[in-house]
Amino acid sequence: MQIADKYSPREIESKWYDYWTGHRLFHSEPDQREPYTIVIPPPNVTGMLHMGHMLNNTLQDVLVRRARMSGRNACWVPGMDHASIATEAKVVAMLRERGIEKSQLTREEFLRYAWEWKEKYGGVILKQLRRLGASCDWERTCFTMDETRTESVIRVFCDLYDKGKIYRGVRMVNWDPAAQTALSDEEVVFKESHGKLYYLRYKVEGTDRTIVVATTRPETILGDTALCVNPGDPRYAWLPADARVVVPLVGRSIPVIRDEYVDIEFGTGALKVTPAHDVNDYMLGEKYGLETIDIFNDDGTINDKVGMYAGQDRFDVRRQIEKDLAGAGLLEKTEEYTNNVGYSERTGVAIEPKLSMQWFLSMGELAGPATKAVMEDAIRFVPEKYKNTYRHWMENIKDWCISRQLWWGQRIPAYYLPKGGFVVAPTAEEALEKARAKTGDASLKADDLRQDEDVLDTWFSSWLWPISVFDGIRNPGNREIRYYYPTDDLVTGPDIIFFWVARMIMAGYEYRQEKPFENVYFTGIVRDKIGRKMSKQLGNSPDPLDLIARYGADGVRMAMLISSSAGNDVMFDEALCEQGRNFGNKIWNAYRLVNGWTTDAAAAQSENDRLAVEWFDQAMGRSLRQIAEDFRSYRISEAFKEAYRLFWDDFSGLYLETVKPAYGQPTDPRTMEATKGYFDALMRLLHPFMPFVTEEIWQALAPRAEGESICVAPMPEPCAERPETLARFELAKEVVSAVRNIRNQKNLPQKEALALHVIADGNYPAEYAPVMRKLANLSAIETVAEKDPAAAAFLVKTTQYFVPMEGRIDAEAERAKLRRDLEYYEGFLASVMKKLSNERFVQSAPEKVVANERAKQADAEAKIAAIREQLEALA
Repeated sequence: MQIADKYSPREIESKWYDYWTGHRLFHSEPDQREPYTIVIPPPNVTGMLHMGHMLNNTLQDVLVRRARMSGRNACWVPGMDHASIATEAKVVAMLRERGIEKSQLTREEFLRYAWEWKEKYGGVILKQLRRLGASCDWERTCFTMDETRTESVIRVFCDLYDKGKIYRGVRMVNWDPAAQTALSDEEVVFKESHGKLYYLRYKVEGTDRTIVVATTRPETILGDTALCVNPGDPRYAWLPADARVVVPLVGRSIPVIRDEYVDIEFGTGALKVTPAHDVNDYMLGEKYGLETIDIFNDDGTINDKVGMYAGQDRFDVRRQIEKDLAGAGLLEKTEEYTNNVGYSERTGVAIEPKLSMQWFLSMGELAGPATKAVMEDAIRFVPEKYKNTYRHWMENIKDWCISRQLWWGQRIPAYYLPKGGFVVAPTAEEALEKARAKTGDASLKADDLRQDEDVLDTWFSSWLWPISVFDGIRNPGNREIRYYYPTDDLVTGPDIIFFWVARMIMAGYEYRQEKPFENVYFTGIVRDKIGRKMSKQLGNSPDPLDLIARYGADGVRMAMLISSSAGNDVMFDEALCEQGRNFGNKIWNAYRLVNGWTTDAAAAQSENDRLAVEWFDQAMGRSLRQIAEDFRSYRISEAFKEAYRLFWDDFSGLYLETVKPAYGQPTDPRTMEATKGYFDALMRLLHPFMPFVTEEIWQALAPRAEGESICVAPMPEPCAERPETLARFELAKEVVSAVRNIRNQKNLPQKEALALHVIADGNYPAEYAPVMRKLANLSAIETVAEKDPAAAAFLVKTTQYFVPMEGRIDAEAERAKLRRDLEYYEGFLASVMKKLSNERFVQSAPEKVVANERAKQADAEAKIAAIREQLEALA
């Protein structure tokens, strides 16, 4: 089949993607084959394709395509996450553009708008992944808020509640004033922030003295209910046991308490205690029975509990209160201060610690088997370094705040009773039955119950993902969950090791009594070539779709693969995309070269071509074994580099050059058959990495039936290993390279055939003389007994070679070059001899290392002797 003269990725990509999906080549159903399963880390329904997605999904696609071609029943389940906070914010913004406030709507009205938004804008990223070539089973696309996943989440909540693992209570939580919801600890990002340290004067009642307290949040004095000093601090020994102080500006009298929690060495040694707005203060408040005054509204403005600054934003109050304290003589000083401040990962605003009634999941029992699984390598982390990060977090795990004050998400299935208390049930009907049984009141109606307004944390649905995508919560014994679970590989970023990876492992052991996946491959962060994390804010992140449009999906995939290794950050440079496109072009042109050859059915295979075929069999076998080992070790980048080298260097650079017929001449059938066979095998080997160009070439190589595809063609297998063939051919390659170097040094034209003389020994690859003659353009290779002083000489191992120059060389320039070479090899020999003269090295180093040094010695001595002889001959 003829292909276009020029490689144009755009023209082939949509054609083949439509072909693959049209023939359902990515679809999987349970059968007798060994399954291979990956579940996609579900991108947010609000998401657009970015460089991190490109890296993650390229790696997943490589693994899935290779498994599919290795005879396994590959199933890659795509999906989306409903992303409670992010999506609700998008919908609220959309409504504002239409002049509608969320507060004007009922929950049901708001949710209608939210689903409308989801249907219109959600899932864009999944469509974009098709452009990348992602071979997901699109028929299995799941959504964390679809019917199956929602019912699964509700069932799990009820089950964990019945087991006593979910409880409700007032706790200090991370409050996001922008989204107006609680956040888990993992959703708080700490950033270095530059602010001030405010030194405030608290007047001691009954005296004219004050105690100075330093704080970074002066607005929280409105909620102060005690002042605390260390009982061992001599600076405060004068304070009476029942001392009280007056809160600055507020005028509230509060007790002085004494607790060793206060660090004598830090600041003034006195601490203001605001139990409603600091985790540690909350614990002190519990310990000493202090009053709790919550001063904030949910949106971060001051409430009217204190009667000051009501309705003003917390940061406006901070600026104003500094002026007011200074005006009242209650501000001793301020200092510039840098500290770590928690920000909401989703909205980017500074969080407020806040007491709030929330739902929590007790994590202690769940963490046990999940910790053991990773630490004992039942689940393998790649790279292994993340095991320690995981262990540290799991051993210090806190209960998970699972409720969110939002409307978009799975609503908590708790129903409050008219006279207090609540019941938890999967449906309103079951809740009513439970309520009647609990109260003994058979007259209760559904309208008498009020369902909890909160929804569950988004991660509470995605932690079930490997189970729920196969309906393993609702139907735990179904055929699909038994076949596809546990999944094989999870490819994700280390930034969600706690959010998602750890929790999926916990859910797996709780609901399937086994791990959810065999291996976790952690990608790095995509950075620009000067090391900055790629982001829209910095303007250093290219649009992946623009890159695909310019360089083709295969080119961009190659750029991601060649610059990434597990757990290491990816230094992305757009030039790598160009390199990827150039490789596609190389494949294209190599096929056009071979496809342009003619065949003479009567021609016999030459010895040159037979040797090339024999060698390339072994070269490809070596690469196939190396690539298989790289995949076993999850060295995916290295696997690609080896496949790239095999095609570019060994196949195009050596094999095709060796067997290429003279211009206008035919080749023989055996060589042509072997060459096209290698091309076929190479396309299959490269297909997981570069799916589009390889499918185009593979389809062109031979007649294919409708529905046939490289996607499901078997991965090539290596031939029996013969290392001596590779070793001997390597010697021939060195000879060719040395002759070409002589041409370059002496400015001899490539078209001019040269003679080569050789003093043959055991390292002379005589059997490859036909290959050496063709590749080096040699008129003859002659075995001689004596050195030729007028020739350009070189050594390969211990074999001496000479290219007769006969007046072609500048004797003085040649002597100067030989003297430089002699100086280099003498220095090299001296460094080797220094090692070998060290008795401790010779006795303690491994035998192989010492033998290698002795081989270096013999090689250097042979080269020095040959150079000296050449110098004598030229004297």
